[in-house]
Amino acid sequence: MLHDKYDAFMDDHLTLNPTGSGKLDNLTFAVKDVFAIEGHTNTAGNPDWLRTHKPSEVNAAVIDQLIKTGARMIGTTHTDELMYSLNGENHHYGTPINPKAPDHIPGGSSSGSAVAVSAGLVDFALGTDTGGSVRIPSSYCGLYGIRPTHGDVSIDGVIPLAKSFDTVGWMTNSPDLLKQVGDVVLTNQADTSASFTKILYAEDAWSQLLDDETKHVFSEVHSLLKNSEMEIESVTISEEGLAVWAEAFRVIQGAEIWREHGQWVEVEKPSFGPGIAERFEMASKVEKQGFEEKCDLRKKIRSRISSMLGKGGILVIPTAPGIAPLRGLPSKELDDYRARAMRLTCIAGLSGLPQVTIPVAEVNGKPIGLSFLANHHMDKKLIDFAVKVVGNHSSVLK
Repeated sequence: MLHDKYDAFMDDHLTLNPTGSGKLDNLTFAVKDVFAIEGHTNTAGNPDWLRTHKPSEVNAAVIDQLIKTGARMIGTTHTDELMYSLNGENHHYGTPINPKAPDHIPGGSSSGSAVAVSAGLVDFALGTDTGGSVRIPSSYCGLYGIRPTHGDVSIDGVIPLAKSFDTVGWMTNSPDLLKQVGDVVLTNQADTSASFTKILYAEDAWSQLLDDETKHVFSEVHSLLKNSEMEIESVTISEEGLAVWAEAFRVIQGAEIWREHGQWVEVEKPSFGPGIAERFEMASKVEKQGFEEKCDLRKKIRSRISSMLGKGGILVIPTAPGIAPLRGLPSKELDDYRARAMRLTCIAGLSGLPQVTIPVAEVNGKPIGLSFLANHHMDKKLIDFAVKVVGNHSSVLK
């Protein structure tokens, strides 16, 4: 049994031994408590969900992929209620402790998975990322993390939130292990023989959303990338403004969430914690707020960014606006920060692009992440690029 002083796990007794051997031999992993495990009933972070659902008859597809290649699953980890938050604070089950910043939130909704890896309790962990739920906790907890190209990792056997955004991601303490896991689960990938040739800085992401201290620290990171042999270009990715993009994401996501879970909410009347109840109330109404127009905008965004990147472009953005907020902040402060974070995370969400975040620096001793995005199905190539960046600058990063 693990010594889980960080409260990362919902159940650390639940294990699956390897069913085969391969690239992940002798590695351990944990899974967010939304992945189906044969004979186990997921909580999805809410006691009423647990009460009203039955044990799974099979494992989630991605779990079977991992144990077939030698990895051993150890436990299920905490999540925000029905994955509908970026904070990692759960009214019913508590808040895992961020090992890199104990007085600060771990980030969610894959909070327990991030904490389990950051604390060294497992080698890697699975989370889900709909609106940032792997990328944000990775940044807050000082991890390497990936939201893959939408649809490139199976979500079979994973409790859905908003299916046109839902992805399965993973978090590690090293870039090499991020790649190792990717080699197992990423099977639908584009040709990676040609190198990336251009770094694109999204000026609208850098100039408007960061805390002042974070801007200062990131200025040193920019100089490292500018010393590379790749062409550097500053671009504005959002003609409409990232606030407009985040609103489009909010409406589409909310409508899909209500279609998926609205009937259960209305019939079971579950007890939700602060913030979650309000989001479901919002979700019940958003389809009347220009849903079709927002879907049309998403199509334009996807085409625009894909054309901008081509085969050789890397988009560079901050993963989050700054370090993890303090634990126990008033809802208003957290909501304001969440709104800024969503203007960053919605870029990959709306476009369906892969995004890798790496821990590059610290602000007042707390980690912050830098993100790279590439075109669809270039996830492995993107991970290779991140591994190279870390290797080239390992003495100065962080």
